[in-house]
Amino acid sequence: MGSKLKIWGWIGIGALAGALATMQLQASARSTVGALPIEELQQLAAVFGMVKSDYVETVDEKKLITDAIGGMVAGLDPHSQYFDKKSFKEFREGTTGRFVGVGIEIGMEDGLVKVVSPIEGSPAFRAGLKSGDLITKIDETAVKGLTIDQAVKRMRGEPGTKVMLVVFRKAESRSFPVTIVREEINTVSVRAKMVEPGYAWLRINQFQDRTVEDFAHRLEDLYKQDPNLKGIVLDLRNDPGGLLEASVAVSAAFLPSEATVVSTNGQIPESKAVFKASPEFYLRRGGSDPLKRLPEALKSVPLVVLVNEGSASASEIVAGALQDNKRALVMGAQSFGKGSVQTVRQLSADTALKITTARYYTPSGRSIQAKGIVPDVMLDETAEGNLFSSLRLREADLEKHLQSGQGAEQKDEAREKARELAREKLEAEQSKKNVPVKPLPEFGSTEDFQLTQAINQLKGKPVLVSKTLAERKPDAETN
Repeated sequence: MGSKLKIWGWIGIGALAGALATMQLQASARSTVGALPIEELQQLAAVFGMVKSDYVETVDEKKLITDAIGGMVAGLDPHSQYFDKKSFKEFREGTTGRFVGVGIEIGMEDGLVKVVSPIEGSPAFRAGLKSGDLITKIDETAVKGLTIDQAVKRMRGEPGTKVMLVVFRKAESRSFPVTIVREEINTVSVRAKMVEPGYAWLRINQFQDRTVEDFAHRLEDLYKQDPNLKGIVLDLRNDPGGLLEASVAVSAAFLPSEATVVSTNGQIPESKAVFKASPEFYLRRGGSDPLKRLPEALKSVPLVVLVNEGSASASEIVAGALQDNKRALVMGAQSFGKGSVQTVRQLSADTALKITTARYYTPSGRSIQAKGIVPDVMLDETAEGNLFSSLRLREADLEKHLQSGQGAEQKDEAREKARELAREKLEAEQSKKNVPVKPLPEFGSTEDFQLTQAINQLKGKPVLVSKTLAERKPDAETN
């Protein structure tokens, strides 16, 4: 059982995607409340009294209340959440792209923290950490056995405090300690490069406050390198989503201003909305439009969008908008399927409620929820096939997930069986000595099989289409 959990934790990094709210913070909770269920509230009060008086040891009254609130909200769906002081602070750091830490993008490899990339200008960057470095200890704690979230929490802290990392550098076959002083990090959510003359790769890691500005800067740089771009690959793989306005702006960069990007629909009046590809739908009050600086050619340059099972929420909005408006070819694997809107309502200065208030719909009216975006062209992860894709969770796999609203969904038994077989195969391979599971290549690298196929598509060359991936369709509910 332990090995099962270990593999699920390793493979599932980023799988529970799209946890960031996609609408603006609300200043206060709604004041209108319907008739309260008196009998049930009396039972709640009675249980509270019994726990307080009869439990084996003294309990914190405030903790009982916050646990009750958390349990009530957690029972709704996987993305509604009560934020206490600590979790609300972490949430806000996620949406702004600012946090206090050492400044590295990380993954996991063989149970260790792998440095995917040091953030330029960060303490880790200045300390000489490199892509591919493995972190084996954080202060006095061995990394082996920690989850990625636990490792992240140990590396974060207060500004000016120190953390000691033990780093193993494979290329040099040596381990060494490095002490880093934590400071506030501004993450860069967009990366870009010229893959070859005329063809560019543009990756969005997450939709944050600065994403649109970073996106515009990266595109400007690309056009300076080559004013006659023949094609762009917009890479949204493993992008868990984020801010709605940022996804509308990225879509608008490639679409005419009258085009629909996404619509939302829910119970409250403000949840019923249509977002177009024009500035009033993505600019915050008083802000300037960074997209104005971009060349007009961007509206017509050939475009491929890459998605996979980790592409969720805001990234699915962009893929769906460009696909429905016939502006881009979507390639990869069926996306995560988080098509629900979370609104954050502040309860106090330090606490808030993140609650699902609407569903997202693509311009043609398709619900994204529990379905996701189906690519126009299915691609395997590697030339050898899909080692990990059947292991990854999607929205429809989550307990208590919200239905699409366009027909009830059931769990795909064939996919469940395929996942179990793939997990058993991985466990068998891990149990063999000297047969480590080969990690997937870094996105954007020369070994990135899907990127190579996307460039081939843009150049009119043959594409190695997946022979195994197929759309995961919902089944009609049977009574």
